[in-house]
Amino acid sequence: MGIYEGRGQLGKSMKELMHAWMETRTSWKDANADRFEKKHLVGLEQDMRAALSAMDVMSQLLSAIKRDCE
Repeated sequence: MGIYEGRGQLGKSMKELMHAWMETRTSWKDANADRFEKKHLVGLEQDMRAALSAMDVMSQLLSAIKRDCE
């Protein structure tokens, strides 16, 4: 699997997770839900954005390396 495929799968999975969470939040509206979101999902979403950004940079670097080696 290449970087673009992995990036796509990672992004899709995060989108599906957040969609499922939004559906869950329509019926789970208490302090425990707030704590769960803050403890698990907020940090995960931030880490995901950082990982996707790093994958973009890695892809650019690998393309440059490939060009330089040709």
